[in-house]
Amino acid sequence: MLKDITLGQYYRAESVIHRLDPRLKLVGSLVFMVSLFLFNNPICYLTAAVFLVIVIALSKIPVKFMLRGMKGIVFLLLITVLYHVLFTTGTVIVEFWIIHITYEGILNALMMFARLFMLIVGSSILTLTTTPTKLTDGLESLFKPLKIFRVPVHEMAMMMSIALRFIPILMEETDRIMKAQIARGADLGSKNIFVRVKGLVPILVPLFVSAFRRAGDLALAMEARCYNGGEGRTKMKVMHLRLRDFISMYILALYLGAIIVLGIFFKGLPAIVCEDMQCGLEFLIAFFKGLKG
Repeated sequence: MLKDITLGQYYRAESVIHRLDPRLKLVGSLVFMVSLFLFNNPICYLTAAVFLVIVIALSKIPVKFMLRGMKGIVFLLLITVLYHVLFTTGTVIVEFWIIHITYEGILNALMMFARLFMLIVGSSILTLTTTPTKLTDGLESLFKPLKIFRVPVHEMAMMMSIALRFIPILMEETDRIMKAQIARGADLGSKNIFVRVKGLVPILVPLFVSAFRRAGDLALAMEARCYNGGEGRTKMKVMHLRLRDFISMYILALYLGAIIVLGIFFKGLPAIVCEDMQCGLEFLIAFFKGLKG
């Protein structure tokens, strides 16, 4: 399970997306996330899905590797889908005790699933195609104007960079501790939830001890190298926007404009889709009743 987590990992490849400026990728990820929440419309979601598929293809990241990181949030997605199916009011399809399944609930559940799925995959592309160092430099450059208000931009970016670097290290440490505990007879695969929770204690305690020890070693190493913040520091590689970055900015603007236009033009589409779904299900029910009769 731990090996399936791709959060904070960098996938090395030679692609256009990897070579883009990190500042542009940060802004692009934010624009894509915002576009998913602008309109609750199937056409907008389809447009966002096409855009996401193109970006994934250009990034040269294997789809299996990207979907592998979704295993950890399948439970969250299922809870979200069930919530919308069971607690959305509208035209009832199935009614049993206090359970009411409606056409609107099914449509909302499908659209919410698509939104969350694309949100997670789209945000994971940022870390998969950008090294923690470049990501830190991009964040620091974007938030540089906040220094006027005495916001510690460099320190915040440094903390985020260290956190991203620690994620794979802590996952490896957790995997090593789990294997050691299993070798000592710990029952970590029990179906009893109380036994599994109890088995987490001998994993979490050494994990936190190891994390604090690593943090202390890192602090001592930074002090030994006379690190005193971002004041007066220069960059070995200065970021510059290139032609491919300007082309990507233009494409991103076109995508956002298309989402806004389609969202306004097809504003009443969810209701139409719901009516078509209702007609289709009623036809199928009548058809099967006729066959049974």
